[in-house]
Amino acid sequence: MKYSRLLFVGGGMLASVFAAFSAKKSDKPNIVFILCDDMGYGDLGCYGQKYIETPNIDRMASEGMRFTQAYSGSPVSAPSRACIMTGQHTGHGEVRGNKEYWRDSGEVRYGVNTDYAIVGQHPYDPNRVILPEIMKENGYTTGMFGKWAGGYEGSVSTPDKRGIDEFFGYICQFQAHLYYPNFLNRYSSLLGDTATIRVTLEENIKYPMWGAGYALRPQYSADLIHEAAIDWLDRQSGDKLFFGFFTYTLPHAELVQPEDSLLNYYRERLGETGVFNGSYGGRYNPVTHTHAQFAAMIARLDNYVGEILKKLKEKGLDENTIVIFSSDNGPHEEGGADPGFFGRDGKLKGIKRSCHEGGIRIPFIVRWPGHVPVAVNDHQLAFYDILPTFCDLIGVNHIERYGENRKDYFDGLSFKPTLLGKDKHQKNHEFLYWEFCETDQIAVRQGDWKLFVEKGKCHLYNLVDDIHEDCDLAAQYPDRVEDMKRIVFEQHVENPYFKVTMPQ
Repeated sequence: MKYSRLLFVGGGMLASVFAAFSAKKSDKPNIVFILCDDMGYGDLGCYGQKYIETPNIDRMASEGMRFTQAYSGSPVSAPSRACIMTGQHTGHGEVRGNKEYWRDSGEVRYGVNTDYAIVGQHPYDPNRVILPEIMKENGYTTGMFGKWAGGYEGSVSTPDKRGIDEFFGYICQFQAHLYYPNFLNRYSSLLGDTATIRVTLEENIKYPMWGAGYALRPQYSADLIHEAAIDWLDRQSGDKLFFGFFTYTLPHAELVQPEDSLLNYYRERLGETGVFNGSYGGRYNPVTHTHAQFAAMIARLDNYVGEILKKLKEKGLDENTIVIFSSDNGPHEEGGADPGFFGRDGKLKGIKRSCHEGGIRIPFIVRWPGHVPVAVNDHQLAFYDILPTFCDLIGVNHIERYGENRKDYFDGLSFKPTLLGKDKHQKNHEFLYWEFCETDQIAVRQGDWKLFVEKGKCHLYNLVDDIHEDCDLAAQYPDRVEDMKRIVFEQHVENPYFKVTMPQ
């Protein structure tokens, strides 16, 4: 079932809802932010990947700015996305881990399957403004397609309550462990939805969600979500500004996709490598050819990016739309994925869930023809810089308007000057900060120095000479360690849900 059909489940005809919007042409840009899931720093051709072809994203990089020292907000999904949404780092934010709310919610039936009655993650603080709300308040149409991960169903923080005009995808990231799920979530003000609802995938639920019958499910969520994003983009025009947040789940596990020429190409190229026996508790079905599956998932995502750029050009929106591509954290090894194979140069240490560079340094590409120069840039930025940057681009002083006169309300700095080639006007961070309770890690980057704290023990690295973080210099530079420890104690605010061990 195509998205155009799914759109009408539980809704009415669109008919007259697309009435013309009379507005003067703005010098503010439309914004499309493409955020993929668990793609590592080196998983794209333009970042040195040798096994996976990504011509569309590579071309986007060749036509824009590619960052080499960009960082996610966290080494896992929900808190990393929270940094984008709130402009806060994980020492200040409400969401600092992948806390779930579905385990004790009860069960519901979908055909031959049993699923959870309520799904989702820890909600964003309803008293704190988030990015879509800012964009909507400032005249932007807002669409989000993919993963939400900012609150469970029925909570104080769901797309319908947080500035999203249209949403289609997974409200819960655990549900996203299945690419052929029982249902997806939808909210559409155009269709008259009053809350985020479930859309049952009727063809999928005829077959089991685990085991041999799972392969018979025909409705592939990644394609459905992308179709929804393109459909939404196709309905935009130059009459009203738009903000599209396309939070694709590729290439997160499970490692599965339709049997097509793309997958067969990588099977031939990478061979019969990789078998995963499945993980029922993690919702990962058994799969073979895991290397080919992972590579083809990234290639499929690359095709999506190409279609987005093509659509913008078709509609004459290319020159007034800034497009950003990034990943929410480092590469995963779930469901049979093998980041060591695809990143054989071993440039960065650590993967998803680690505050070493490999878990938090991510690809980050920005394209805006005529505005963002073609360049490779080493500016140090983190996800909590995105909100102030978008505000800067649309002419909003976020601190004055939303900060309640609290200097620490936002941790990010706008990197608009860097984007526009005005580096001499760019303010730089005194430090970047991360903490992650699930592995009990804290990290601070200050210039070229990196403090890494694990279970309270401090390690110090100089990233210029030791990007792989192999040589611990803590004993040689105790004063430096103490200075950076002070940053940790200044930045960390206690959160009852997400605990870390402070440095010793």
